[in-house]
Formats: sequence, C-alpha cells, structure tokens
Amino acid sequence: MITADTTRKKGLGAGRLFTLFKRKRISDENNLAGFLYISPWLVGFLLLTVWPIVQSFYLSFTDYPLLRDPEWVGLDNYSRIFGEDTLFIKSLGVTFAYVLFSVPLKLFFSLMVAILLNREIRGISFYRTMVYVPSLIGGSVAVAVLWKNMFGIDGYVNHLLGWFGITGIGWISNPQTALGTLILLSTWQFGSTMIIFLAGLKQIPRDLYESSGVDGASKIRQFFHITLPMLSPVMFFNLVLGMIGSFQMFNSAFIITGGGPANSTYTYALMLYDKAFKNFEMGYASALAWFLLFVIALLSAANFYASKYWVFYESEGGRK
Repeated sequence: MITADTTRKKGLGAGRLFTLFKRKRISDENNLAGFLYISPWLVGFLLLTVWPIVQSFYLSFTDYPLLRDPEWVGLDNYSRIFGEDTLFIKSLGVTFAYVLFSVPLKLFFSLMVAILLNREIRGISFYRTMVYVPSLIGGSVAVAVLWKNMFGIDGYVNHLLGWFGITGIGWISNPQTALGTLILLSTWQFGSTMIIFLAGLKQIPRDLYESSGVDGASKIRQFFHITLPMLSPVMFFNLVLGMIGSFQMFNSAFIITGGGPANSTYTYALMLYDKAFKNFEMGYASALAWFLLFVIALLSAANFYASKYWVFYESEGGRK
C-alpha cells in the first residue's frame, strides 16, 4: 500500500537525484571551462614537447642525415656511442668535471650570500636586488661575450693582474684554465639559487636560534645543527636542479671557447650540437640526447635515494 510517508520518501529521493545531476552538470561545465582555458598550453605541450620527444626516440634508431628520409638501423647509433666515437668519452669527462665543480661551488656561494642577506638592515632590499641582477642576464649571449673579453689575453682580468706584475695569462686559451673560467661564470650566476635559499632561511623559526643561544651554542654550532638540517630540503632541491642544468651547459662553451683549446671545454651538449647541426647526423644526435637523459635520470634517482640519509623533513619528524 502506498502511503503519504512512502510518497514523501520517494519525493526526497527524486529531489536528491535531481540535485546530484545538477551538481554533476555544473562540475562537467567547470571541467570543460578549465580545459578550454588550458587548451593553448596543452596543445603547445603536446605538439612542441611530447611529439618531439617521441620523434627523437624513433630517430635515435635511424640514420637520418636531414636531407633524406630516416633509415632504420636499430641499435647501431648506440653501439657507435660506446665503441667508435672517441669524442664521446672526452666530452662526457669534461661535462662530469664541470658538474662536479660548478654545482657545489654554486651551492656554497649562494648559501653564504643568502645568509649575509638574511638580515634586517637598512637598504637590504637594494642589496638583494643587486646580487640577483646578474642571474637575470647570466645565460645571455652578451654576458658570454663579455666573459670572453674579460678573460682574453688583453682582457680586463689580465689588465688588472698587470698592476701586480702578472702578465700574459691565457685563461681561455690554456687547456688547464679554460674549463675553470666556465665554472667561474656558472658560480657567478648564483642569484636564482640564492633567492631559493633565502626563502628557505626565512622559514626557519627564530626561537630555535634563541633557545640554542641561551644554552650557549655558538654561531658555527647553530649553522651546522640548525641551519643546515632545516635547510636540507631546499638544498636538495637546488642540488637536483643545478645538476640537471649543468649537464646541459651549452651557451658558455659554445660562445667563449668553442669547445677548445684541445677539447678541454668540449661539453656533451656541444658535441650533440655538432653532430646534429654541423654533421647533420640527426639520428646519432638523438641517440646521444637519450643517453644524456638516461644519465641525468640515473643520477637524479641516486640523489633521491641518498636524500633519505641527509634531508630533514620537519613534517615527518626528520629522516636519519
């Protein structure tokens, strides 16, 4: 028997169902609007990022001299990398040396400058801006040309050293010092890393320093037992990004030294460029690019694995 109470319940069920359909329709409309707003970026990402990546992976298994259709050669390009190309080992060694020295130096100087600028003194905003300015133009061609002129035989650096009786140093023409000038340029471009360190320093509670100061901890002890552990996630972030960027270093070597002298600054990215756009070996260059991706991914994974031993996350109670 259908009672008023049953009808009332059915009415409530129908009303709830209508409400759910209405909410779903509104949600679908919002999702559609969201996709429409991001569609320019999504189309660009698919056409300019995903598709070239897929294409380069295919081309890495082909012989593609650019002026004719690619020809499938299987693993020949990869066997050539490890078996025939003598410049491969040289460029990889130069790149590893660059990463090994430039990344720690950049992290060290950016952290030291961030600590100096983490003070409430008059004009501190101006000082922070001045320190950050080189990073705005640090990767430009103009700065690379300026750096080349500074460290040339008749450059500003030798002119300054001439006041002390030191002359004739070929900073970029000597195989022993050429890579050092590129590392120095990378270290000078520490502004972005410094800003990230500065933001991390701002997040460290001041009471930790005050309470440790009351207990008699020195500034050095506070640095190693408070600043570094609390700043370790930021340091890890800068380390991974710095390592990835250093492996892809191209502009400085291309403009300042051209890979010389005696291939002492012939980085991996520069060799990849030569194979692709000078020798028109697009298939082989694609294989080189994918090997570089593998190396970066492997080292990044190693950093993530090692991070559990030295990166402290406050929300997780720390890691040991």
